[in-house]
Amino acid sequence: MYTQEMLDSIKNVERTRSERLHATLRRMEADEKDKLLQEYHPDYRTTGFKNILVGPNKGQKAPSELTDLLQAHSRLTGKHIDLEVVDYDVDVLIIGGGGAGSSAAIEADRAGAKVLQVTKLRMGDANTMMAEGGIQGADKENDSPAIHYLDALGGGHFSNRPELLSRLVHDGPLAIKWLSDLGVMFDKKPDGTMITTHGGGTSRKRMHAAADYSGAEIMRVVRDEVQNRGITTIDFAPAIELILDEEGKASGAVLMNFDTGEYSVVRAKTVIIATGGAGRLHYQGFPTSNHYGATADGLILGYRVGAELLYQDAIQYHPTGVAYPSQIFGALVTEKVRSLGAQLINRDGIAFMNPLETRDVAAASIIRECSTNKEGIPALDGGSAVWLDTPMIEDLHGEGTIEKGIPGMLRMYAKFGIDLRKQPILVYPTLHYQNGGLLIHPDGETTNVKNLFVAGEAVGGIHGKNRLMGNSLLDIIVFGRIAGKSAAARAKETKTGKLTLAHVEKFEKSLADAGVETDKVSPLLLPTYTHGRTPRKS
Repeated sequence: MYTQEMLDSIKNVERTRSERLHATLRRMEADEKDKLLQEYHPDYRTTGFKNILVGPNKGQKAPSELTDLLQAHSRLTGKHIDLEVVDYDVDVLIIGGGGAGSSAAIEADRAGAKVLQVTKLRMGDANTMMAEGGIQGADKENDSPAIHYLDALGGGHFSNRPELLSRLVHDGPLAIKWLSDLGVMFDKKPDGTMITTHGGGTSRKRMHAAADYSGAEIMRVVRDEVQNRGITTIDFAPAIELILDEEGKASGAVLMNFDTGEYSVVRAKTVIIATGGAGRLHYQGFPTSNHYGATADGLILGYRVGAELLYQDAIQYHPTGVAYPSQIFGALVTEKVRSLGAQLINRDGIAFMNPLETRDVAAASIIRECSTNKEGIPALDGGSAVWLDTPMIEDLHGEGTIEKGIPGMLRMYAKFGIDLRKQPILVYPTLHYQNGGLLIHPDGETTNVKNLFVAGEAVGGIHGKNRLMGNSLLDIIVFGRIAGKSAAARAKETKTGKLTLAHVEKFEKSLADAGVETDKVSPLLLPTYTHGRTPRKS
């Protein structure tokens, strides 16, 4: 499957492997990391961003693709929706069918609320399903939420919202137990003890996994629980606009039927946005590991009604996305591969960084190797890549480790004639996670729109400007559960006023006043690939 040039380079990887097996790779000092990020990480480029001209974050920058959608016309501009005709009347409306939305639905239902969960595609079509490596939780004797807090704070460049991070880490062990009680089959020793491993930036082994399909296993269990509880769900019904009441409280949404194009009105006492990320916007031309529907819909919906964004310019590029073969270009190669001992190697067989640096540092290091140093291996679309030396995993831990620990990866590459146990793989950063999102209080409610709650990747501030591995699966459970409980409690004391879409017209006026001229409408809902595959930019 590999080209002759690639095979020649593999000889260099094999030549240095025995020496590297017993070498300790130095961790970078703080000033080295800062310099590296400034020079090579995409978040620090002067291009690729625009200033926002309207709304709560006016004057701040965001990725150009996101800014265009934040400043686009509503899908309801010029249309009349009769809000007197209510199709669904519920206590809690949850927008999103992934891990965060499902966790929220379970807890809201447990609290006695009448819940409606709607999703753009199908239940489970979410980045949760695609998460591989594991979920953090400080539940071992040598660990604690305080240590977890410090790891995540450092990984986030000390920009995390303390009150949000505190909830994340303190509820971490509870989230692991909650999932385990629901039936998630975490990896365990013969005596039943949960197996935990390191991730980039962790000082303790606190990563709980189900082989290398942790997210799929979590999604299987929470989706089943939603169904078993009889919670009403609607597939292929994206929310295209939030509805407020005359007091400005979030009070429902307008849904669009993907099959017929018809609109329906949901009246709700509280609303939870759990729409996930933005990878399919392909910021700066990068490939993505995200599912097909990840187009930042929740950010647009929340922003248009006045919810504030935080760190919308901070994006995580997972350092190890598939760079070859083309059929799986951009797909995620879980960080668990590196936690098991695989090293990142350049074309000459040199390990150029510690494999467990934080993700932003690792991504910037790879981009550096493929640009200035000209050490990358030619891959696809005129780009280059580096090797991830997977065979050394079994040299370190014994035969069978890969098949047991990362079976999904083994099968994925085997389809294309590549055996991870015998051949290294080519990787390059892929657009992975939206570090920024809507700003919330610790109870999940947005800071300036009453009765609007947010959970999961659509939240900004939990992880600061860089997220550690395993903290995303944790935050969808922790803040999904919090949002569900909070929204249900608020619904009990809420009386919804007259429904209105006046904010749509108000937003249109703000666009005109700011001189924004655009033919775009948002939310985008689905990406377009009419011009072929998005090229990668080094």
